[in-house]
Amino acid sequence: MLTILYRGPLASCDYDCAYCPFAKRRDTPEQLRADRAALERFTAWVAGRDFEVSVLFTPWGEGLVRSWYRRALVELSLLPNVARVVIQTNLSCRTDWLAQASERAALWVTYHPTQVPYERFLAKVRSLPVRHSVGIVGDPAHLPHARRLRADLPPSTYVWVNAEEGRLYTDAEAADWTAIDPLFAYSRFPHASAGLPCRTGDTVISVNGDGTVRRCHFVPEVLGNLYDGSYRPALRPRPCPAPTCDCHIGYVHLEPLGLYDVFAGGILERIPHLL
Repeated sequence: MLTILYRGPLASCDYDCAYCPFAKRRDTPEQLRADRAALERFTAWVAGRDFEVSVLFTPWGEGLVRSWYRRALVELSLLPNVARVVIQTNLSCRTDWLAQASERAALWVTYHPTQVPYERFLAKVRSLPVRHSVGIVGDPAHLPHARRLRADLPPSTYVWVNAEEGRLYTDAEAADWTAIDPLFAYSRFPHASAGLPCRTGDTVISVNGDGTVRRCHFVPEVLGNLYDGSYRPALRPRPCPAPTCDCHIGYVHLEPLGLYDVFAGGILERIPHLL
């Protein structure tokens, strides 16, 4: 199976989180048309494969407010060669369309306390008909919101916490977050990765809108292009060339961490096998 992290040119978002460079950014109509065309090309490519594919959409902006991302999620979930299709989302979109998707669709949902009323967000999560995880950035101001979310969602819903970029947590602070997310320790510190075996560049690749293939979002070396097949000869087991890896969508594929066992069956949607 080939796992693809897809990120098209979309860079606009309807939220204005202080820590995000894409907050309230607007794409031009031309940029939106280009993003739609790129996504439709990618979806058609996946549909034409004779091997199993899993897809995680990791847009810079918010994808599900755009009809073409909603359509792609549904269409890919119905393809026999797609094992899983997932998107990272703030869940600001309507959710009724998800009823059309198969059980192979899933959501990686992030809660932004400054952007949406809590009860509205909670109601949307509770109404989701597909697999999902829910999480939050580990900003100290978010701690009471995270505690409330963990208390209000069923134990079967994994609530994850991403360490805030650049923040060093005391052991006491880390314990507060670990009480919400038992796996917070994986996010707390960057992982030393240089020379370690990683699935990216072998069974996992990153693809951008024009089909350029890299091993992951965090290593700039180009392996080829998806659409002319030039990436295929480059796929092989290889060590990580970066000194550290501090993002879940990267370090989850580092083999020594053993996170494929922790998240068995839920790697892309960030749902642990057991807690």
